[in-house]
Amino acid sequence: MTLPALLIGILISTLYGAAFHLWRGGSLWRLILYLILGWIGFWLGQFIAVQLDWSVGSVGQLHLGMATFFSAIFLFGGYWLSQVEVARK
Repeated sequence: MTLPALLIGILISTLYGAAFHLWRGGSLWRLILYLILGWIGFWLGQFIAVQLDWSVGSVGQLHLGMATFFSAIFLFGGYWLSQVEVARK
């Protein structure tokens, strides 16, 4: 992977996390959570697409289709799991 593709991937995955935080709101810790989940999901989707040789929505060396899909799965899954409240006694 070239340096420009890596930088664009970092930028896009950061935008996904920031946009999700803008949409769902929350504290600074939620922003950090969404950024990390966006990064992990994006790069996991990129890795899986490369390994399986899937080129849905590819832009150069970035497989944006799969990367976006996995980023969304991680963001919504993380949001859903973060809504669980622990009962205190």
